[in-house]
Amino acid sequence: MKKRILRQEAIRRIVRGERIRTQRDLVERLKVEGFVCTQATVSRDVTDMGLKKLPEGIYVLAEDLHLQRMISELVRNVVSTGNLVLVKASPGTAQGVAAALDAADLVDVLGSIAGDDTILIITSEEAAAERLTESIRKFQSAG
Repeated sequence: MKKRILRQEAIRRIVRGERIRTQRDLVERLKVEGFVCTQATVSRDVTDMGLKKLPEGIYVLAEDLHLQRMISELVRNVVSTGNLVLVKASPGTAQGVAAALDAADLVDVLGSIAGDDTILIITSEEAAAERLTESIRKFQSAG
């Protein structure tokens, strides 16, 4: 039971941070993280977790679909420096995008501040900021 929970947490992290197109890709990425499992196991996890495939063939968490739509439609640019992520959005939309980011309960995000078209996100460390930036870019290109 504990092994499944840890594996699914790893899947959540991997899917949010990378472009995973097949269950086989997910099996390989899990091996890198120390989880030895079969494609059948991953298939059950995909079903249990409610993972969806975007039209572009990229897996996304069901709870991230709203976030993905917001980012793909409203975010113009994203950059990071240190443990900070700066997101530029369409005028008047930053607070809505920030609310969607907050609702996603992303790991390592300490908080965010939104203005009219800019969001400042504070993460726990520089590596977390880089992962978040890549996740946002993934969602941008998926729209």
